[in-house]
Parts: sequence; structure tokens; C-alpha cells
Amino acid sequence: MTPGAGIEFRNVTKRYGGADAPLVVKGVDLVVPKGTLTTILGPSGCGKTTLLRMIAGLDAPTSGQILIDGQDVTTLGPAERNVSMVFQSYALFPHMSVLDNVSYGLVVSGVGKDEAAQRARAAMESVGLTGYDTRSPSELSGGQQQRVAVARSLVLEPSVMLFDEPLSNLDARLRRSMREEIRALQQRLKLTVAYVTHDQSEALAVSDQIVVMTAGLIAQAGTPQEMYEQPASEFVAGFMGEAMVFAGEAQADGTVRLGPLAVASRRPVAAGPVKVAVRPEAWQVVPAPAGGDGTLTGTLVKQAYLGSLVELTVATELGEIFVVSSDVHRTWRTGEALGLRLGERSVSVVAGGA
Repeated sequence: MTPGAGIEFRNVTKRYGGADAPLVVKGVDLVVPKGTLTTILGPSGCGKTTLLRMIAGLDAPTSGQILIDGQDVTTLGPAERNVSMVFQSYALFPHMSVLDNVSYGLVVSGVGKDEAAQRARAAMESVGLTGYDTRSPSELSGGQQQRVAVARSLVLEPSVMLFDEPLSNLDARLRRSMREEIRALQQRLKLTVAYVTHDQSEALAVSDQIVVMTAGLIAQAGTPQEMYEQPASEFVAGFMGEAMVFAGEAQADGTVRLGPLAVASRRPVAAGPVKVAVRPEAWQVVPAPAGGDGTLTGTLVKQAYLGSLVELTVATELGEIFVVSSDVHRTWRTGEALGLRLGERSVSVVAGGA
């Protein structure tokens, strides 16, 4: 057992069908520390929802072990695990009131009606639903229905809470407020949470740890800052926000050349060809130089004003480069000459080297 682990996967595989069927999950090792929130990200079909279903006991692993709070639950069914799951569809009972929906799990597990109602109201209060006892789900907004689903899970006082794309049915503004509520709730109650989403900005906002999956494997796991600023591969760099990948040359002293630019690698690299991922906000726009090293010159070919920032496309010897600038008050003119420099942040060597 890994000390302090809320959820632990040990070399877990999963296939649907016979021995000849392909593996959907291919030998995953993963630890979700107790009392933290881990987000599982990845493209459709990468195995992220299968991972969640195996934690819940809805799917059994083909091989490997799953532990919750140090207990091996690999062969236990959903009812034998202290786990609650919030589904994308909310899965509320339309013919029941909010109070009955929230207390349902307690009632069917044998808790008395009065105690169940008392505990349900406490859970509803924690998600801002006090006074909604007699409402039916059809009378609630999408955000309120989401809160009912969360309260119904919370009332069972689970060791682990699972969220499967919980905000995908909400509009952008409500999605932002709900993710803040879920994060605040998780931190206040010190819940162990595994949270599946396809939205990388959502993952960055709520997570202690982010796990990016591809083709049934974990491509990389780390803190939001590590995943964004130090992606380990071209795939992760592209999946965790926008990034352009350039061919570079690592020098013996550890610096990497991108045309006239020199950048420092954050990890050891062997001299030779490498690939470098650069995020749009890493570029610094400066006046076009008359010449000299350290600045990439180019021509502004496209611009788009987005209120709080400006998107620029600059044609250079490295190709067209996408740049994001916060200098919204400047007048940008298509065709003007610009200089580009690179800061140290949001620049990563993602292939090549040692």
C-alpha cells in the first residue's frame, strides 16, 4: 500500500470481450492521494471513463489491483465500496422531490426516514439547496440539478467521490461557477475525488493532480503547473492547451537553438536534434530589430481582438507563429515588421535528447 493513498491502481488492465479483444486500459499504475482531487483527461476512447467505472466497481479489471484507503477492492461490487458517483446526466428520479432524491441512498440502505431526511437536508445545505425540499427535478435549472446529484452522493459520506464529465451539460458561465463550488466542497470536506473531463481549462482550475491518458496508457501525471509548463511529450503539450512544436538543435552546454533564438532546456538533453513546444503566451513581441541575435523577425499577417487579449499570426523563418499578447491598447497593423523573443516559461523540450 502507498502511504496516504485514497485510490491506488496497480498494473490494472481492462478488455471488453474475450482474450483476443484489445485492451482498453493497458497496465495503469496510479495514485490519487487521500483528500485530493485528481482529474483524468484524454481524447475520446482513451480509457478515462473505464478507469472511473473500475473505481466505482461498475466494471471489473481484467488484471491488476485497485485499492481504496488501503483496502483491496478489486473483486468487490459497487455496493461493497464506500464510493459515490456523479454522472454526466445527473440520473435524478423525475417522480421524486429533491429531498427524496437526496435521501434515497440512505433509505434503501436501512436508515430511518427521519434521520435520512435530517442528513439529506444537511447535504443540501452544503451545496446551497436549503428550502428546495419539495421541488421536483423538472422545476430546477441545470446547475441546481447538478447540485442535487452532488448532495445525493455527499449524503452517503463516501471515502471517494467520482465525477464523470459533470459540467458538460451546463453553459460556460454556470460551468465556471459549478467547478469552483465542487473544488471548494472537496477542499472543505477533504474528499478524495477522481474527476473525468475533456476540458483542459476545467482540469487546470480544479485539480491537485492531472492525469493525461492516451490509448489506454497514462501519458503523464503531475500538478496543473507541471503539466502545462513542462509537458513530457508532444501529445501532452498539444492536449494541455495550445502549443506549437518546432525543430531545434540542442547544444553541448544544454541550450537549444531555434533559428536565431537560444532557449534553456528545463531537463537534461543530449546534443543533437530536438523538438520544442512553445505556447502562444511565451512569445514576447518587441520592435523589429535591424539585425543581431536573440530576436526572431517576422511580419504580422493576421490579428484578432478578443477583449482581454490579441491573437497574432506572425510569418517568420520558422514558419507562421501563433502569438497571444495582452497589449490590447496598441494599434496592430497587418504587414508590419515585428520581433519575437522567448521567455523561459511555457517553453519545453518534448522530444529528442537523453
